[in-house]
Amino acid sequence: MTNSLPKPDVILTHESDLDGLVAGVLLQRLAGKLFDTEVRLEACHYNYWKVRELREKSAWVTDLAFEARLDKPNWVVVDHHATEAVPQNARLVHDVTKSAGRLCYELCQQQGLGSPALDRLVHLNNVADLFLEDDPDFEIAADYANLVKTYQFWNLHALLNGQIEKLLDHPLLEVMEVKRRIENPLGLEWSKQNITEISPSVGYVETVIGNNNLIVHQLLEQKNTRYPVLVTLFKKPNNVVIASFRSRNGEALKVAEKFQGGGHANASGATLPKAVRNVSEAIFYMREVLAPKKDAPLNNSLEGLFAAIELPKAVR
Repeated sequence: MTNSLPKPDVILTHESDLDGLVAGVLLQRLAGKLFDTEVRLEACHYNYWKVRELREKSAWVTDLAFEARLDKPNWVVVDHHATEAVPQNARLVHDVTKSAGRLCYELCQQQGLGSPALDRLVHLNNVADLFLEDDPDFEIAADYANLVKTYQFWNLHALLNGQIEKLLDHPLLEVMEVKRRIENPLGLEWSKQNITEISPSVGYVETVIGNNNLIVHQLLEQKNTRYPVLVTLFKKPNNVVIASFRSRNGEALKVAEKFQGGGHANASGATLPKAVRNVSEAIFYMREVLAPKKDAPLNNSLEGLFAAIELPKAVR
């Protein structure tokens, strides 16, 4: 199959997790092998991806769900998110039982780009991204995934000089292991007592230390909360606020989509509007979107905030 792939003008991947990093770099290597050139890699968060213009004549897309607007000649999508769109023009490599990184790696292996180091890294990424709790490598795989959450996509890419194999046994994993072993139990106990209602079905989980994803997963698994969807908030250095939604029965994605986000059925995310500058404003904004009070006056301190916010189409 790989010998018939079109030469891409760009490779597009998800910015926010290990799967996007692994898949994007692997497709970039595959393009280099097939066409003897370095194709630009662009990483997108979900909100930007929703509005990005698709002007390229040819592109490879991975770890970003296939949708009708991607159904273009000379476009290739390698993905594992559930989709109802049926390709008529684009080439779709799709399997919901595999991570995007694994699907991209299988294409690379067809061109002899496999290695024992990549075998191991792709396996760990697959376990983390699909949240395969019964796999014996689940804990260490979560540490690898947490590296991207902690240090961010392009920072790690620069640190590794694009050589993702260098993540294996990287010294930073010692930091992740200590955080998991010491911080997670402390963080879980604290978060149990600090869940705030956003709507009758969505609760905001305050986190102070530990791996947010694992803490929220344990809260849902142990049924420590009455909310089927839990959200955590993360403020990036540029003051952009990221919302991460988790559930056990497929509700998370539906909530994320109300904020122009996306992801998996039980693990999704969204970038909140730029006018939302901190956690307090984020909670206020999410409440307005999910459980608006039609006759309630705006708090004076946030009047300017909502004057500047363009609400998602779903709540207009």
